[in-house]
Amino acid sequence: MPVQVVSQTITNPSMVTAAKTLTLGLSTGLGAIGPGVGVGYIMGKTIEAVARQPELRGELLSLTFLGLALTEAITFYALLMGFVAFFLA
Repeated sequence: MPVQVVSQTITNPSMVTAAKTLTLGLSTGLGAIGPGVGVGYIMGKTIEAVARQPELRGELLSLTFLGLALTEAITFYALLMGFVAFFLA
């Protein structure tokens, strides 16, 4: 029995807006999972390092904040791509 493929295009403007909104939400939400895990890992390792060598606290904290800033930038990239999909698609 042959397989019949049905192709549909969405012509309703409200459906297009709903699909774009869903894309924006999913891209931002899924893009925030990795940085959330990364921030937790960075902070946990910083606490371990300070517990082992308290005299390096200042140096470790400055490197930690640099790592946090770079990790959180990934979330903004995901949000940016979501906006691109929402407004330009």
